[in-house]
Amino acid sequence: MNSSPTPEGPGSVSGAPNLPEGFANTFTSRYVDTGDLRLHAVTGGDGPPLLLVHGWPQLWYQFRMIMPGLARDFSVVAVDQRGIGLSDKPLGGYDTATLASDLVALMDALGHPRFALYGTDVGMPIAYALAADHRDRVDRLVVSEAPLPGISPSPPLFLPPPLNAMLWHLAFNQLPGEINEALVAGREDVFFGAEFDASAGTHKLPDHAVRYYIDTLKDPDHLRGSFEFYRAIPATSEQNQKRKERRLTLPVLAIGGAESSGAGVGNTMKLAADDVQTMVLTDCGHWVAEQAPEQLLTALTAFLTPYRDGRGTARN
Repeated sequence: MNSSPTPEGPGSVSGAPNLPEGFANTFTSRYVDTGDLRLHAVTGGDGPPLLLVHGWPQLWYQFRMIMPGLARDFSVVAVDQRGIGLSDKPLGGYDTATLASDLVALMDALGHPRFALYGTDVGMPIAYALAADHRDRVDRLVVSEAPLPGISPSPPLFLPPPLNAMLWHLAFNQLPGEINEALVAGREDVFFGAEFDASAGTHKLPDHAVRYYIDTLKDPDHLRGSFEFYRAIPATSEQNQKRKERRLTLPVLAIGGAESSGAGVGNTMKLAADDVQTMVLTDCGHWVAEQAPEQLLTALTAFLTPYRDGRGTARN
């Protein structure tokens, strides 16, 4: 495996605030050269591999509260996607087919030919694409808190104010020609702060976490990279139209927050997969890994136990 020196500073394990006690004794930041680009991943733990794919506008750090518990049973890989955090930020390649191929190349470089997979928010359509396009690689799939472009019905243009506050970015983030960057640069606190607040529901994320995410997004390349997934939604939608013609058959767990997507995640996955278990996390908004880490960890551990114990069958 080709890898670069250990990452340090903001965006890495050594530069992340308020990590769980002992986190840095288990987990290490590393740059991994996948051939086409360099990705940043945080790895640690023992057992069969489990890949965690973050959402917007976050990075690997959103999984910090569940990673120590998962590391008792799995070799955990929490990645920064192309365009995000300490990973490379090329101008193109943000459709889910390419993003999924990035992650397959990452797991190849780490020596993991098969793995379990959890993706949340934009990580959900990326994880779905990986499971659909690389069916020999994924044993079990967990997803949360997102639609699947080209498969889910699109939300209406006019929504009740609380929903509009949560979802208006879906259209805004797709604007071309760096309009987004020009409007948001210098106002990151306003734009991203409003998104974190609106999508949290009753229980807001801690100020230190929101500040950390927003500070990373003040880098111009990272700010651009955070929008590129959305700008590639038309390409992703076309890909998903084809993917849904061949349904997933591997076990899927679909999770929603009670104050956010709720049962909608399960309904979405049933449009594309045959073996779907559903769960709604109580007293929780959109940021499930940070708002309901104990519930989420329990759900992941139970669903992945057959995989951990070697009883999972690759039926995808």
